[in-house]
Amino acid sequence: MRRLILALTLMATLVTAAPVGAITFGSVDGALHPNVGGLVSPTQYSDGTWLYCSGTLIASTVFLTAAHCAEDNGPAVVTFDTAYVAGDKTYSGTFHVDPLYPGPVSDPHDVAVVVLAKPVKGITPARLPAAGSLSALSSNQLFTSVGYGANEVTNGPGGHRYLYNDVRMVATGTLNSTNKAWLRISMNPSAGNGGTCYGDSGGPNFLGITNIVAATTITGDSVCRSTNVDYRMDTASARAFLSQFVTLP
Repeated sequence: MRRLILALTLMATLVTAAPVGAITFGSVDGALHPNVGGLVSPTQYSDGTWLYCSGTLIASTVFLTAAHCAEDNGPAVVTFDTAYVAGDKTYSGTFHVDPLYPGPVSDPHDVAVVVLAKPVKGITPARLPAAGSLSALSSNQLFTSVGYGANEVTNGPGGHRYLYNDVRMVATGTLNSTNKAWLRISMNPSAGNGGTCYGDSGGPNFLGITNIVAATTITGDSVCRSTNVDYRMDTASARAFLSQFVTLP
C-alpha cells in the first residue's frame, strides 16, 4: 500500500482492517480546524503527494499522532497548511513514541507525539478529554474526523484505488461502540456518515463540534466505508504517556 502504517497482526484481530488514511464522504476543511496537521514524507510519492499521516497540535510545541506513524523516535516534519504543496511552511521536530507500543489489542498504546523545535504561533491547540470521560457516551454521539488521507476510493478492473490530494478534509460520524481502549465510529454513507481512510492515521476525532480530541484514528475497514476505529485519549495509559508532554485536564 501507498501509506505504510500499522501493526497488522494487531489490527487483523480487531476488524477486517487496514491502516487508515484520508477522509471519505466529507468536505474540504479549509480553516475550520487549523490545529490539524499532516506529517510530511522526506520523499514525494509517485502520485505527486507528500503527506502520509495526520495529527493535532495539543500544545504550542506538541503534535499528537499515532505511534505507527513514527519513524523510530527520529525526526519529523509537520505542516498545518490546508492544501500542502512542496515549499509550504513546515515545522521540524522529533517523534516520541509510547514505549509500551505495540501493546495487546485490549490496549495497543498506539500513541505518539512530535515535539517541535519551535512553537507554532497563531494556532490555538486542541484540548484533550478528562480522564474516563468517554466511557458513557450516548449511542447518537457525533464525532468530527479530520485528516489529510485518501479522499476517494474507486473500484475498477485492477481493484480498489485510493486517491490522495494532500488537502485537509472533514467528515462527521456517529458512535457505534465503546470499549476500554477504543471508539468505533460509523462512517457508512448510507447512514449519512463520513469518515477516515488511509493517511488519516493519527488524526483527531473531535467530540461533537468541540475542539476536544476524543480519540485518534488508527484503523478501519479496508475500503473506508464502514467503521472508523480510534484509540481513546481519556484512558489511564494514554494519559500516562501524554502527561510527560502536556498538562492534562
